[in-house]
Amino acid sequence: MIYGIGTDICDIRRIRASLERHGERFAAKVLCEGEMAIWRARSARWPERGVRYLATRFSAKEAFSKAVGLGMRRPITLRLCEVAKQPSGPPGKVLHGELKTWFEARGLRSHISVTDESEYAASFCVVETDSASRLDVPTSPHPLNAAP
Repeated sequence: MIYGIGTDICDIRRIRASLERHGERFAAKVLCEGEMAIWRARSARWPERGVRYLATRFSAKEAFSKAVGLGMRRPITLRLCEVAKQPSGPPGKVLHGELKTWFEARGLRSHISVTDESEYAASFCVVETDSASRLDVPTSPHPLNAAP
């Protein structure tokens, strides 16, 4: 059962400008330790790849926050939500700390897709649950959708 969906588009030029203004401090606010290591390696070889990597991670975390319905408020923080490459290749979520506890307590699973082009990075996230009984929202029909 779908718990929520989220999508985000990020202007890579804005990420680049933030990096130019704030340097690595900006990346450190968005990326967790594992992501920081990848960002540094990519940035060292080809700076534009580092910018795109940071933009896709920022976008993916925003899409995830929308899919779980919390936005960027506790227990969600950018650094507790990691976007990592799964062994089979596609990106996946690795959650940490209180976000992981919150997510697992609800029996949730997530699926994420990221892409980037010359000026934009975009992400799409689907969060699912096995049971309607685990949802934080009422399972009865919304009053506006009820039959007359």
